[in-house]
Amino acid sequence: MNGLFAACRIELMRILSLRPAFSVLILAAGIYAALYPQPYRNEALRDVPIALVDLDGTDSSRQFARRVDASADVAIGAELPDEPSAEREVFARQLYGILVIPKYFERDLLHGRQSPVAIYADASYFLIYSRISGGVSAVAKTFGAEIETARLIAAHVDPAIAAAASDPMPLTTVPLFNPQGGYATYLLPAAFVLLLQQMLLIGVGLLGTLRNDNLAGSSAGALATVLGKLLAYLILEAVVLPFYLIVLPYLYDIPRLGNPLIVFAVSLPFVLSVSALGMVVAALFRNPLTVQLVFAAIGIPFLFLAGFSWPTEAMPKALHYLAFLVPSSSAINGIVSVSQLGAPLSDIRTSFLTLWALALFYGCLAVGLEVRIRRSLR
Repeated sequence: MNGLFAACRIELMRILSLRPAFSVLILAAGIYAALYPQPYRNEALRDVPIALVDLDGTDSSRQFARRVDASADVAIGAELPDEPSAEREVFARQLYGILVIPKYFERDLLHGRQSPVAIYADASYFLIYSRISGGVSAVAKTFGAEIETARLIAAHVDPAIAAAASDPMPLTTVPLFNPQGGYATYLLPAAFVLLLQQMLLIGVGLLGTLRNDNLAGSSAGALATVLGKLLAYLILEAVVLPFYLIVLPYLYDIPRLGNPLIVFAVSLPFVLSVSALGMVVAALFRNPLTVQLVFAAIGIPFLFLAGFSWPTEAMPKALHYLAFLVPSSSAINGIVSVSQLGAPLSDIRTSFLTLWALALFYGCLAVGLEVRIRRSLR
């Protein structure tokens, strides 16, 4: 037991005294917390500028254009005389879409015929495309329903029946757990877990590649050394992790329905598994530069395997099973479900047990590699 606490104390001192480890585990944590969420502070994309090409020039076309401009998602950035001039603005990235109102738009509406409008949206950036297409489609649907209702009322149909006939199945959407419908509320909680994992992996990897003569010459066994280091990382993350999972969501008004104690309970095996994985990689490569290159290379694959940029169910089976070996894959599912959705621990039992299994697996590997390293140094 004395060897365990001695290893913990020495590792904490190394974190504070070794500049590379201090920079990654402490300074980087503060820098990422201050800078990473800033681009997402507006939550949702609003007033995407598009070009209007009104070939009809009637009261109905102008009214339709005003409604599109008044919507929260789209703004009429310029009214241009023809499509080629609008295309030049889009190609120059001054505008991100083109709304074309055809000739005879009003006449066709008055005669009860379809009068389709055309929307061209920049699909190279999916958020912009979805905002433009969704915003214009919603306005067109509402505008069309009002015209049909007015036509039926003019034909002496009861107003209530006319409204039901033009829109027989109205839809009311309620964005659960994300009332703003914002990108930050969706992205940041999962990204925080990935940031914590990446910083901890690199920091532990760097510490593991720099041998400690004091610890190597002590009487602490391999098991006590590994457990002591894991305890040191837990003490460090006991400060960093609540800031990322509790304080930052509060500052950025991200929904917090879960019990903090359950969040910390899920975070415990996450920190242990990530720390043990970092120790395993450090023991395998034994070079600080190699460790940094390895973790830099696998950072993006870890992002995709996490399942929030692309669902794991849509991945090939081999990658789906590989994702279970990465702590962040289970941690994101568990921590986000608990903190944002208010899920009890029983609902994330699979993720919770997977994290403990990974902590045990990587911990045993770390102990075995520590024993092998000590034998090679004799």
